Amino acid sequence: MIKARIIVTLKTGVLDPQGKAIESALGNLGIDGVGSVRQGKVFDVEIEGEDAAGAKATLDAMCEQLLANTVIENYAVEIDNR
Repeated sequence: MIKARIIVTLKTGVLDPQGKAIESALGNLGIDGVGSVRQGKVFDVEIEGEDAAGAKATLDAMCEQLLANTVIENYAVEIDNR
């Protein structure tokens, strides 16, 4: 079984209203010094019966087709090699 983590973030230049709301809320809580906040998504995935290369191809397909909106989001796939 191969374990992987997929991190999806907004592309540079794409407005992030949720990140701005978090940034504002931190200030309201008295947490100072936060320059900016950008939010994203993390997916932990387990794939059975594939080698690392096959798993990477499957994970990329998952991101391209469902997990990331590649028009406005970037994604990174990290395969756990333990």
